Amino acid sequence: MCSILGIFGLQPGDDVQALRRRALELSQRQRHRGPDWSGVHLDDGAILVHERLAIVDPAGGSQPLRSADGELALAVNGEIYNHRELEQSLATGYAFQTGSDCEVINALYRERDDVAQWLNALNGIFAFALWDRAKDRFVIARDAIGVCPLYWGHDRDGRLCVASEMKALADTCADVAQFPPGHCYDSEVGELVRWYERPWREHAATHGVEVSKKELREAFERAVHRQLMSDVPYGVLLSGGLDSSLVAAVAARFARKRIEDNDATEAWWPRLHSFAIGLEGSPDLAAAEVAAKALGTVHHGFTYSFEEGLDALPEVIRHIETYDVTTIRASTPMFLLARRIKAMGVKMVLSGEGSDEVFGGYLYFHKAPDAREFHAETVRKLDALYNYDCLRANKSMMAWGVEPRVPFLDVEFLDVAMRMDASHKMVKPGPSGRPIEKAILREAFEGYLPDEILWRQKEQFSDGVGYGWIDGLKAHAEAQVSDRVFAAAASRFPVNPPQTKEAYLYRHIFEQFFPGVACAQTVPGGKSIACSSPVAIAWDAAFAKMADPSGRAVAGVHEAAL
Repeated sequence: MCSILGIFGLQPGDDVQALRRRALELSQRQRHRGPDWSGVHLDDGAILVHERLAIVDPAGGSQPLRSADGELALAVNGEIYNHRELEQSLATGYAFQTGSDCEVINALYRERDDVAQWLNALNGIFAFALWDRAKDRFVIARDAIGVCPLYWGHDRDGRLCVASEMKALADTCADVAQFPPGHCYDSEVGELVRWYERPWREHAATHGVEVSKKELREAFERAVHRQLMSDVPYGVLLSGGLDSSLVAAVAARFARKRIEDNDATEAWWPRLHSFAIGLEGSPDLAAAEVAAKALGTVHHGFTYSFEEGLDALPEVIRHIETYDVTTIRASTPMFLLARRIKAMGVKMVLSGEGSDEVFGGYLYFHKAPDAREFHAETVRKLDALYNYDCLRANKSMMAWGVEPRVPFLDVEFLDVAMRMDASHKMVKPGPSGRPIEKAILREAFEGYLPDEILWRQKEQFSDGVGYGWIDGLKAHAEAQVSDRVFAAAASRFPVNPPQTKEAYLYRHIFEQFFPGVACAQTVPGGKSIACSSPVAIAWDAAFAKMADPSGRAVAGVHEAAL
């Protein structure tokens, strides 16, 4: 994973060298994403800049990736997990110039006219800009769920600019905005097109569909196996919750073989390392120790103090580019953990994001009125994930040059898990008789984890690092933001005015780095209960009265309810 920056629409008379220097300056703002190498492509129509984090083919995969004739130039942030299968499926020969998994994008573009068709063939996480000099044509695209960030806008001379992070464009493009996931822009067509569409988005298409636990388990195992593709040391994030523990459990089964050689040779780093963080005495640190011991990982549990987290807040907000309360609460410990991981020489980690959206794992799903609403909410959550957990995991980790991968959001696994009738996903009693979320997933992996981990109640990351973290943040904001200042919140911040003093504090910091209406509009608004969409607030009358993004806000469900 890396960062990209592109400027398209150069005209005769443009000072291309001055634009090149400007592009390099802008790209430098996101170099933390790609500290290993920088590459530039420049011609009379476009500029592409790439900051590389070398994960696959470290010696020869530098970008922009060019075709043998020099007509194509491609800058990609991401990984294409099925690149070998796609390369073998090519009907015509393509002269690959590197061992990069992403170069297959150039080959597919050359061979297939239907951009949406070959984008749907990709299994991976990506945001890319492809320039075809011969046709004066460019294609910009983002992965299905939005795991990889991407922003775009126009400079004052009307040129189209794209970048991996908003900070690269905020003072250049007055109309900076997020590039939507699952979409592409083809300059030959001249409009934004959704390329990723699935029938399972509609409840009617999933009603009555059964997916066996064996099929679910094997689909997830394949996803984890695919995403172990790496030529550098890697590890797993292990909070001790169900999702990260399942990722670790499956990864541990494959870690001793090198998947790049079809599991025929010993892995270069055969011991799987796991990482966790929390305040002293946090629930996650204790649970992670139990899981790591059972799985045999080399485990590293780190603690941080409340003051260390507080000190990091401004830098966290600058990196993650949001003022969303839940995201900031959870991003801060993840940001601190990423720094520890990078210090140990690890450049890639697998993480458990996405499971709660797919299986209805958040505690407010206990209140879902029926399967139709349950399913509709999972789709809403997946559609919005690029603003929340994907943004948090990617930008918090990439702030220190650590690439996160998310097997629960693997497109092949999604097609299995999301076509299941939601009635099978709904909350039901666990072994203790207590209603439990994600029971279907837990049952599919019986025997993979100790029961105390397999059946552990959902704990949102910002809660699991230690309940004192959120409580301390609220108290700090109360002391920093006066009643008089907070009363004027709506006039100072007319776009998504903050509803709490904690939200006001984060918005104030955000505006220091990202002023202006366009930047503010890149962050969604609306009330939430335990990370719900605004629509789900209607599921329980009590939700509207105490909406809070913490999982402990769901009274009668969370064991330590607020």
